[in-house]
Amino acid sequence: MNPTDTVLSGSLMLAAPLAVLAGVVSFVSPCVLPLVPGYLSYVTGMSGADLAEQRRGRLLAGAALFIAGFTAVFVTAGVAFGGLGRWLLEYQDPITRVLGALTIVFGLAFMGLVPGLQRTLKSGRLPAAGMAGAPLLGVLFGLGWTPCIGPTLAAVQALSFSEASAGRGALLSLAYCAGLGLPFVATALAYRRALGAFGAVKRHYGLVMRVGGGMLVAIGVLLVTGLWSDLTIQMKSWIGGFETVI
Repeated sequence: MNPTDTVLSGSLMLAAPLAVLAGVVSFVSPCVLPLVPGYLSYVTGMSGADLAEQRRGRLLAGAALFIAGFTAVFVTAGVAFGGLGRWLLEYQDPITRVLGALTIVFGLAFMGLVPGLQRTLKSGRLPAAGMAGAPLLGVLFGLGWTPCIGPTLAAVQALSFSEASAGRGALLSLAYCAGLGLPFVATALAYRRALGAFGAVKRHYGLVMRVGGGMLVAIGVLLVTGLWSDLTIQMKSWIGGFETVI
């Protein structure tokens, strides 16, 4: 079977855009967005004032190394969840529904309706500032900030489990990292303008959290009710009809 057909025949065409969107929601959340200038300052070894005057190349390189660090963490988790889904294939339906229920709870927590679930763990020891420490800082971000961005990440890993494939779990996690990481790249490329955009987002944090949380609740409902499987079957039908026409 063609590897491309294997990807297209599943629900990845439906799940991958949601994973990217979940990554973007994580980026604009209050526990990540306000710290972005600090991350860029740390991974480049420059102060905030120097960042505004620095050439894009150094900023872009620092951001890319930082993204590589947390991508390694999240993709590893995606492989684990996807592989677990395949191993527990016999019990996948009830487990997926349980994960869907948890995703609903996390979505409500993202909206601030479940106190105590939205928290952050921070490492007491940081790598040396600069390019050399950028990947390690990304790893620490992936590990230490997981409780904070957990609601969005949990939704992606629930979808990874439903794919029942380590490879598909990795691809979904990679899509999530793209949604979370590309805004870092955009910030590095247009630092001054990005800071102005951050201010606009901060002024509408309430709306951002409600929309993001609502998206997670919707994903959870699809998983709990089994509608996610129905959509997957429909997607397969559409793809099969398209391939027949071709």
